[in-house]
Amino acid sequence: MKLRSTLLRSALALAIAALAVTPKPTFAASHREAPITALDHKADITDWYAFVSPENGEKVILIMNVDPLLEPSNGPNYFPFDPNVLYEMKIDNNFDGLEDIVFQFQFQSHIQMPNVFTGFVGGLLNIPPITSLSGPGSQGLSEFQTYTVQMLGKGHSEELNGGQTLIAVPTNVGPRTMPNYDALRQQGVYTFSNGIRVFAGTVSDPFFIDLGAFFDSLNFRMGAGSGVLPQNIEMDDHNNYAPNAVAGFNVNTIVLEIPTQLLTNDGNMHAATDAAAVIGTWATTSRRRVPVLGQASETGGWAQVQRMGNPLINEGIIGTGSKDRFSMDAPVNDAQFANFFLNPLVPTILSSLGLPVPTGPRTDLLPLVQYMAPICPGCTASQAGPVADLLRLNTGIPPTPITQLKRLGFIAGDIAGFPNGRRPQDDVLDIALRALEGILVDPKKFGTPLGDGVNVSSSPLTQTFPFLGAAYDGRDSVHGGPGQAGCATLVNQTCPTN
Repeated sequence: MKLRSTLLRSALALAIAALAVTPKPTFAASHREAPITALDHKADITDWYAFVSPENGEKVILIMNVDPLLEPSNGPNYFPFDPNVLYEMKIDNNFDGLEDIVFQFQFQSHIQMPNVFTGFVGGLLNIPPITSLSGPGSQGLSEFQTYTVQMLGKGHSEELNGGQTLIAVPTNVGPRTMPNYDALRQQGVYTFSNGIRVFAGTVSDPFFIDLGAFFDSLNFRMGAGSGVLPQNIEMDDHNNYAPNAVAGFNVNTIVLEIPTQLLTNDGNMHAATDAAAVIGTWATTSRRRVPVLGQASETGGWAQVQRMGNPLINEGIIGTGSKDRFSMDAPVNDAQFANFFLNPLVPTILSSLGLPVPTGPRTDLLPLVQYMAPICPGCTASQAGPVADLLRLNTGIPPTPITQLKRLGFIAGDIAGFPNGRRPQDDVLDIALRALEGILVDPKKFGTPLGDGVNVSSSPLTQTFPFLGAAYDGRDSVHGGPGQAGCATLVNQTCPTN
């Protein structure tokens, strides 16, 4: 920790002069974390993950989750992706904050039985249950979606699926309609000739947080230490001591597995100490611009609705008056938001509660928005790049075995975890709270064990592709919570069916 603090201080001092920037005026866009996002759920990126695959250390996993808080039982239309949204995963591999490689996903909806809806096909109307995504056994899949995957970079574009038809995995309607959902879902994993794998569909939401307590002015539960975790809770990577607000909800996901060589600037694998091992990643959603008379050049073009790099940046760092601009702008322009990182509001709040916090400017937070140690120990001052909210991943750091994985990631010594990329198991709220308090400045002086008491996802996460748990059952799933009536015993957040 001492070495990391030394590296941070020396690297961050070089950046401070360029960051004394006042935020510019803003205007509205659509984004969940921004004031009007609630109007456009389908374009809402709930979470963005990037990590080295635990199955193969020479591959990178990118996961883009969209469309929040999907109630599993909320039929009959069941959560399609929006065909009018362009979903993109972007990679910067030369430290300039601009995309060098882009993966684009577009969805197309199909209705093969316009007079019947999914949910009334489990042996009813002489239509068999849904056991396949295509061919025999798929007759009951009244509405389904296909999609394409386009890779852009180095002056060319390529449709990765070629002539292969990719079908998004529908949600789990229930045991009568989909009697073997796990087998059905596995059919949605596709492998391309260049070693890329893809999955798209509905899954159980992996995020975990006591959302209500956080937004009620940090009103955390007494049973979880009221925000300052007792040692037994802080060290527990396997149990929750407060309600997970997203437990039992589904979310739509796109999961991509890519050989690392396809992402690095020179097409090679690199050691962790080599700057070329580090990539910057982010996700965006865009909608078609509305044609305007006299502006034909914009007709048919795409307008960005939302972006996401590091978690909780727009929610917990960017001020409300700037959230919309942040959502629609490019990371390379983030110097206009630098003051929010140098003088964030949350530490001031923590100080008002009696917690020690460093004095500003908070240069210790800049590794989130620049290439520098500890994520990039090999980066020079000239490679720090512009201020840009990218989720940076050192592809040379091997994945942590599941038995050794720490929910607090980098600050707990698990250097394969957030903020070195992000895994679904990383407790980003607790990590962010501690970073904002100042643990990277001095872990002894600013090391209060802050947290919400929600330490683990309610989703049955796996260590195999696509890594996220299957969608919750629409008939038998429930939302766990204190005082909520329901099943006495839950198995993977599901009521026993008997």
